[in-house]
Order: sequence, then structure tokens, then C-alpha cells
Amino acid sequence: MDSAPQGVLLINLGTPDAPETGAVRRYLREFLSDPRVLDIPPVGRAALLYGVILPFRPQKSAEAYRKIWMPEGSPLLVYGNALRDRLQDALGPGWVVELGMRYQSPSLGSAIEKLRARGVRELTVVPLYPQYASSSTGSSLEQVYRLVGKAWNVEGLRVLPPFYDRPAFLDAFADVGRPVLAEARPDHVLFSFHGLPERQVKKSDLTGAHCLARADCCDAQVPANRWCYRMQCFFTARALAQRLGLEAGKWTVTFQSRLGRTPWVKPYTDLVIPELARGGAKRLAVFCPAFVADCLETLEEIGIRGRDQFLSCGGEALTLVPSLNAHPSWVRGLTQMLRELRGDEPLSDAAA
Repeated sequence: MDSAPQGVLLINLGTPDAPETGAVRRYLREFLSDPRVLDIPPVGRAALLYGVILPFRPQKSAEAYRKIWMPEGSPLLVYGNALRDRLQDALGPGWVVELGMRYQSPSLGSAIEKLRARGVRELTVVPLYPQYASSSTGSSLEQVYRLVGKAWNVEGLRVLPPFYDRPAFLDAFADVGRPVLAEARPDHVLFSFHGLPERQVKKSDLTGAHCLARADCCDAQVPANRWCYRMQCFFTARALAQRLGLEAGKWTVTFQSRLGRTPWVKPYTDLVIPELARGGAKRLAVFCPAFVADCLETLEEIGIRGRDQFLSCGGEALTLVPSLNAHPSWVRGLTQMLRELRGDEPLSDAAA
């Protein structure tokens, strides 16, 4: 009987090695050179990257990273390593868990080699992106397939699909958020997701006629929008609002982190935050359910800049709800999804 351990490859997007301009420039160069991220013709991508972004953005981003950097390193990596270790404990000795980043360190290649060195012959790939986007999930899987396929002996692969609608994910986020809301007593809740260019959302439309064609296109799952990132974000927000008992009109979905002048999916977080404050909201709580680990986009963009913006427009308190990180509910939920994927447990129903 084959006693080879089951391999688990956790994937997140990536982070600079240090909160310094040079390290951030290396990270941004690799990240934004990906044609799934900047999905424009190569000449235009190179002009934008080397003529506009890399000469100016690394220094500003490095300053932002310094505000959130932990003694152990980048929060994304610190929390990712903690999740890896807790998941390893939960799965037990028949499994081997490693973390790899799509960009920079630890690389996907190094993580795969560590798994191979442990004798893994079957690999479960876990893109840690709840909602599907070609620029995150698609790019990460493409790179894994490329790396694994280079070997003479190619491991069998399983892939955990996007889990935006899975109770194990939604229940964990609700478990994290419930005590925070009880203490913060917000009068409004924001679900802020990472943004995407509208053109990328439209590329995922299987019909070419549904996504962003009307205001209610993301209100329900239909075959045409099964790959739609924006629809999946709205699904996650509705399911979380239901679990948290939020009243209609007391919560809003927005999208953050847009780059450049082309249209991104709306509404924009940095425009809605001041609107809420000017409209009378005094205590705002913000979930970021596109991120399973706290990072620059949660801690600095929302927790620092978003808070400053809210207070400057008349708000009294903005509370950032922590991400899942290595919370026990998330470790249990991820363990459950992995065992279901392998067939060890019956598949749980998706959220209503």
C-alpha cells in the first residue's frame, strides 16, 4: 500500500522581501509583468510599467509597507506561515503542507520542491483567493501547471475551486467578525473587495452579453456569470450579511485598490467611505472578504488611509475587521474543504 503523504500547496499572491524601495520595485516588476494582471498588449504594458509605475510607485509603496511591517516580516507572509503550520497540525502526519507565493518568496517552485522532497506523489493546490479572477487564481494555477509539468514524473493534481460560497469559508469570516461588530457597534458595515478592471470582468462572461450590462447583473448566479468575480463578491457579501444579521440598507459592497485611468468595477471604496461619513454614518466597520490574510490592502489601505479619510469627513470611528489569518474557525473550515475534496468527507451544501 502506498504510504506517500498527501501534499497541500497553499498559494497567495506575494509580497516584497523588505519594506524598502528596491525590494518593492522587484516585487512590482514581477507582478505587473504578468499578462494576466496587466492584460494589455506587450508594448503598452512595458511602457506603463517602466515609464510610469516603476519610476515612482515603489518608493510610495515602500513607505506604506513600513507602516504595517511586523517584527517577523510582511504580514501576508507571517499569517500565511501561521496558517500553514496550524493546517499541518489539523491535517496530521499523513499530509505535508507548504506555502508558495505567485510572485517573489517563497516561490511556488521552491514550495513544490519541498513537497517533492517529502515524497509527495499527489498534490492538492489551494489558491487562497475566495473569488475567482484570472489575474490571481488563473495566474497562480497557470504557473503551477507550468512548474509541475516540467518534471519527468508529474504529480497528480487536485485544485480547490474558488470558495466564495462555501459555508466553511463564510462561517469562519462570520466567526471572526461577530465579536468585532458587537464591540464596535457600527451604524454601517462595508464589504470592501479588491477591484478589477471592467474589461477583465467582461472577459469572464461566457456569453459576452451579461456582465456589467445592467445594474442587477450580479444579483443572482446564472450560467453566464459563473466565472464573474464581481458576482462572486456580491454573493459573499450577501451571505455574510445574512449570517451577521445585518439589516438591509445597513451594509454596502465596494471595490478598492484600483490602478490607472481605465474603468474598474464599481462602486469604489475610496468614494463611498466619505459619502457614508457625510451622510451621517458615525461608526463604520469594514470587512475585506477578498483577502484571507491581512496585508497592505487591508491594514494600510483600509485600516490607516480609509480610517483617516472617514474621520476627516465627519466619522467618529472606522473599525477594520481582521481577516481570517490563522483563526481556528478558518483552520477548521479549510481542513474540512480539503478532506471533502479528497473524498474523506461528504461535500457540504453551498450557502443559500
